[in-house]
Amino acid sequence: MALARNRRETGLNYWPGFVDALSTLVLGIIFLLTIFVVVQFFLSQEVSGKDTALAQLNAKLARLSDELSLEKSGKVTLEDEIARMRASLAGAEGERDRLKDASQAAGAGAGAAAEAQAKVGELSTALDTQKQLSARALAQVEILNQQIDALRRQLTALQSALDTSEKKSQESQERIADLGQRLNVALAQRVQELSRYRSDFFGRLRVILGERPDIRIVGDRFVFQSEVFFDAGQAVLRPEGRLEIDKIAGALSDLERQIPSDIAWVLRVDGHTDVRPIASSQFPSNWALSSARAISVVQYLIAKGISPQHLVAAGFGEFQPLDTDKSEDAYRKNRRIELKLTER
Repeated sequence: MALARNRRETGLNYWPGFVDALSTLVLGIIFLLTIFVVVQFFLSQEVSGKDTALAQLNAKLARLSDELSLEKSGKVTLEDEIARMRASLAGAEGERDRLKDASQAAGAGAGAAAEAQAKVGELSTALDTQKQLSARALAQVEILNQQIDALRRQLTALQSALDTSEKKSQESQERIADLGQRLNVALAQRVQELSRYRSDFFGRLRVILGERPDIRIVGDRFVFQSEVFFDAGQAVLRPEGRLEIDKIAGALSDLERQIPSDIAWVLRVDGHTDVRPIASSQFPSNWALSSARAISVVQYLIAKGISPQHLVAAGFGEFQPLDTDKSEDAYRKNRRIELKLTER
């Protein structure tokens, strides 16, 4: 009766009024996580699309640069050809003038004059041809200049688009980093809240279980010697063990009502054995025995009304010893059941 009265008084002192507030916090965290996941998905899609567009723009930029180089090379070739044509044209004009002077100076010889006149005609024809070629070359140079200007405008537009894409990509990365930081802060707050509940839970267990040599606290775990719950080589709970688990179930039931539903937590029940092998039809290994014992504790807690969603059974066999000595005292320490309240 005194123990029951202490439970009621403890519940009144520690837990009233928290359920609604913590439920609201849980819903808020779930909403925040959902928003973060959705935003991160869309931002990842946007960044991926920007990277693809960026690669395409870079490829087009390289292609236009190559075309611009070719156009410039063609322009230089045409300019050289025009210079040669102009030099040839100047030479032809000089030859024509010379022949005209020679024709006028040799007026006495009609045959020489006729020959000179014919040659002048040929040179005039050649000169006209050179002029036509020069005009066509100048027209090609003008076309090349127009093409080069168009390529330069395209390069400018592509560079502007590239800069815009890089800026948007940077902004997306910054938004993702900011959301990640906010999520980490929220998760850290949840972990801190769980740590507080864990401290309260272990504090209550200390009071409920009292000072016993076969029950101790190691770090963030309650450690029970296997003999508290089970007979040697067995996984069936002893009546004395059920009484101890009843006390744990009462404190755990209060804890379930107090922790907000948005905090993912479990009570992990770990089974451990000593290093000495066991081989029977029921338990072919220490691993099987440790797992069966952890499952027995979990099933009994479920029978006492604890939600299966908040319970985990794990078997470690002989592979996590507390004491590596080969003595009876070390074997006794290593045969144990551990309870740990942790995040899921």
